[in-house]
Amino acid sequence: MTDLETFRTETRAWLDANCPPEMREAIRSDADVCWGGRRYDPSVNPAQAKWLKVMADRGWTVPDWPKEYGGGGLTAAETKVLREEMAAIRARIPLSSFGISMLGPALLKYGSEAQKLEHLPKIARGEIRWCQGYSEPNAGSDLAGLATSAEDAGDHYVVNGQKVWTSYADKADWIFCLVRTSKASKQGGISFVLFDMETPGVSTKPILLISGYSPFCETFFDNVKVPKANRVHGENKGWDVAKYLLGHEREMISGMGLASGGRNPLIEGAIATVGLDHDGRLADPVLRSQIALFEVRARAFGSMSERFIDELKAGRAHPAQPSMMKYVGTELNKDRHELMMAAGGSDALEWESEASNHGAGARAWLRTKANSIEGGTSEIQLNIIAKRILELPGA
Repeated sequence: MTDLETFRTETRAWLDANCPPEMREAIRSDADVCWGGRRYDPSVNPAQAKWLKVMADRGWTVPDWPKEYGGGGLTAAETKVLREEMAAIRARIPLSSFGISMLGPALLKYGSEAQKLEHLPKIARGEIRWCQGYSEPNAGSDLAGLATSAEDAGDHYVVNGQKVWTSYADKADWIFCLVRTSKASKQGGISFVLFDMETPGVSTKPILLISGYSPFCETFFDNVKVPKANRVHGENKGWDVAKYLLGHEREMISGMGLASGGRNPLIEGAIATVGLDHDGRLADPVLRSQIALFEVRARAFGSMSERFIDELKAGRAHPAQPSMMKYVGTELNKDRHELMMAAGGSDALEWESEASNHGAGARAWLRTKANSIEGGTSEIQLNIIAKRILELPGA
């Protein structure tokens, strides 16, 4: 056996022995997702807590990070094998984290050794939950126009301003935040800082969405003191960090376009609503063809995603590829939920009963409308693709 085959065999056996049965069931709601953090209560879901601990102890919440920073030290090929073996038993991701998907890669590239040792192991173990302080009321797509200021006060900055659409700011422990440290130029006057959300002067206000949920917040800073030691990379060089992090954010968001392992809620819902014909096929031929076309597109995207990840790990990915992945992935996710609503018929619109899990399907469908806005609008992504990848004239 090759080393990789041996790794696969050992990984399969370890996962089978250590992944609790409950963690092989499909995620039913946001409550089934583990975000970790200081307010995480392991007693609420012991199986989830066990799964997080055994994976974190092995470094497999971030398998391709170096071991000294809490990772597993796996190669790209080994990481891919681990993903495949987890998918084979329908294992849930042990930890969802903006620290893992966005801040971690940025710290690995731009952070000081002290910052890496301070923050990365805590991210890997799920001890700190992070939020992202990027968008502002007047700086969304034009992110470089942000106005939140950070005045030099010797060994620290004094931050004043506001962020908006800050996902889970009311539940986060720390924030990675873009602030203006110079007005000399837009991109050239931005710094990237980290600070605790319990720092005096930080406050949040949830934004109620059409779905009835409030995953987003307005975040306010009133004379917030941030040590300069918490600045990542150089002063006024935060735009470099911000762009790099955005690439990883778009990669993360694109993942919603991938088909989930195990049960297929789209097909299950269609079968429950319209039934099967005498040949065992979905009885509604129009809906059947729409779902078949979607499944083909989703599988093609899955293959493209695998290739992109391989190229990214090898350092061969085009810098604008995350925009392509983000655009296609979010459009696919919106299409998936549109089909789920169509498959469910009028019952899918039910909003409050136990039978519909308090309108989980309808609320999730409404939530997807933000997919093509968050992380950079679809229009912005298409402009980037036209200019950077297709090199269209005048783009």
